[in-house]
Formats: sequence, structure tokens, C-alpha cells
Amino acid sequence: MEIKGKIIEILKLQEGSGKNGPWKKQDIIIETESKYTRKICIAVWGDKINYETLQIGNFLSINADAESKEFNGKWYTEIKAISFKTEDKTQEIKESKNTPFDDSIFRRTNEDDDLDPF
Repeated sequence: MEIKGKIIEILKLQEGSGKNGPWKKQDIIIETESKYTRKICIAVWGDKINYETLQIGNFLSINADAESKEFNGKWYTEIKAISFKTEDKTQEIKESKNTPFDDSIFRRTNEDDDLDPF
């Protein structure tokens, strides 16, 4: 699945070691840009952690995978980043600010129109 959004928070780096050796995990919080904005926690594992890209305010396009696991009768879901790239939203913001406002919908086209309902 693809998730696009802005990094709004970077959680504390988690590190440890397991049967396959040492590991590290960085959780980031993304705010999506859909009609109904959502905040999503996404896990970035191992060598995919890139602190130049993972900075608050950066817009990312993330290719992610979701996985659920059961532990003691409860289910836990994690969304893992498979790959991601930054998106340049500054150009889009500049373009939208430079778009002239169309006020033609507020101009009266026929001066004889009367809004009096009686």
C-alpha cells in the first residue's frame, strides 16, 4: 500500500538484539493529506533508517506493508515501511499561493435581480 503524508513526529529510536543479531527500529508519525486527515505510525527498520530523509516537516511517499500478530489473546498491528522517498511540496505550495482569486461568482451579473422574496 502507498501512504503519502508529512512527518509530524519522530519517536525514540528502539534498539536491541535477537536470535538474528542486533536490530533497530524508528517509528515515525505521518499525517496524511486525504479528505479526512489521518495520523499513522509507521515503523522503519534497520538500514532503511535515513535521518536526512526522516525529518519533521518532510513529505514522504511510503510503500508500506501491514502485519498483525497475536500475543496473549490480543492482536497488534504494525505498518512497516518497505521503501520511501521525499516529495517536494514546496513548489506546490508556492504555486497555490500565486493562483489569483476568482471573485466572479460574487459579482452581480444582472442589476435588475431582486432578492426580495415578496
